[in-house]
Amino acid sequence: MLTRRSALLGLTTAFGLGSARIAVAQAATDRRFVVVILRGAMDGMAAVVPYGDAALAGLRGPLVPPEPGQPDGLLDLGGRFGLHPALVNLHAMYAAGEFAPIHAVAGPYRIRSHFEAQDCLESGADHRMTSGWLNRVVAALGPTPESEALAIGVTVPLLLRGGAEVGTWAPHGPATPTTDLYARIAALNAPDPVTGTAITEGLRARGFSDAVLQGVPAERNRFAFPALAAAAGTLLATADGPRIAALELDGWDTHAAQAARVTGPLRQLDAGMAALKTSLGPIWARTTVLVMTEFGRTARINGTGGTDHGTAGVAFLLGGAVAGGRVLGTWPGLGPGQLFEDRDLAPTTDLRSVAKGALVAQFDLGAPALERIFPGSAGVAPMAGLLRV
Repeated sequence: MLTRRSALLGLTTAFGLGSARIAVAQAATDRRFVVVILRGAMDGMAAVVPYGDAALAGLRGPLVPPEPGQPDGLLDLGGRFGLHPALVNLHAMYAAGEFAPIHAVAGPYRIRSHFEAQDCLESGADHRMTSGWLNRVVAALGPTPESEALAIGVTVPLLLRGGAEVGTWAPHGPATPTTDLYARIAALNAPDPVTGTAITEGLRARGFSDAVLQGVPAERNRFAFPALAAAAGTLLATADGPRIAALELDGWDTHAAQAARVTGPLRQLDAGMAALKTSLGPIWARTTVLVMTEFGRTARINGTGGTDHGTAGVAFLLGGAVAGGRVLGTWPGLGPGQLFEDRDLAPTTDLRSVAKGALVAQFDLGAPALERIFPGSAGVAPMAGLLRV
């Protein structure tokens, strides 16, 4: 007889760091550079909503928050775009000139597989490599001999793998799987009268809501990413500490019930960036943060209230060194004939151009170094004017 207890065996004892991870690296520089990977493909048009585009409502009306000035409305970015209401801290950074979204951004690949696209995103090329572009940045800057790179977690992200030696560390003790995992297990087993009933009753007995059982995860892990971002800031602010950091946040694959599902990850990202700024203190003025995801999502809402794998999305630049307070990039439009393959936001800015522009301004890297960091990108010019000089 399958009991609630036996159905849940192993689900609460798996080791992990939840949906957030951090890696840091030493480098010969006094400036700080942080990369945040949003795994699962964040919907750029949910984070930075083009409410001024007349075609938006017809494509995804139920997913669009109210316009600025209305209850629970968008946070205005100048009359054409608005931030999701969950991004209150980023909105304050925008007002302070420390945050700039870049819209209609995509990497050099046109892949809709999470795994392949994430590999390319971290490799910095249109194909999978055995090293990551951030590791090659560390090599270009010259790592200091007294400190190797350190990945906090059970694995090292491809972004930081390469010639520089990387150690790993993970805390002892149990950790709870993400609520999203429980929701997916419940949904997968729901049709089965034996396992489905046992798992559903077991989750209810452990205090999970009906929203979770219907596939809308609660925010039980909402503090994981802000805590790691704060830890990253503390490490980076240390006089002899690391200068490069990579953070990861999962939970962006919103195929269904997107309006409810996307709010939690957005709040985590927003709180995490605020925690990073606070823990960096005065060092924030010399810090640049690049937030990126593997691809965007479809322009049209699907039949389950979500969006599917797309092409262009949004990247974020923030930090005290950033010339923010503006939305960058060329908006391609959402009207007839303007979508990529008649389904996706069309890419108008190469993500490598954004990364190159930030690296040139932050570390004064030249063309030969940038070509080594992003192989095959000689024709991609660094975006100018991203940081204050």
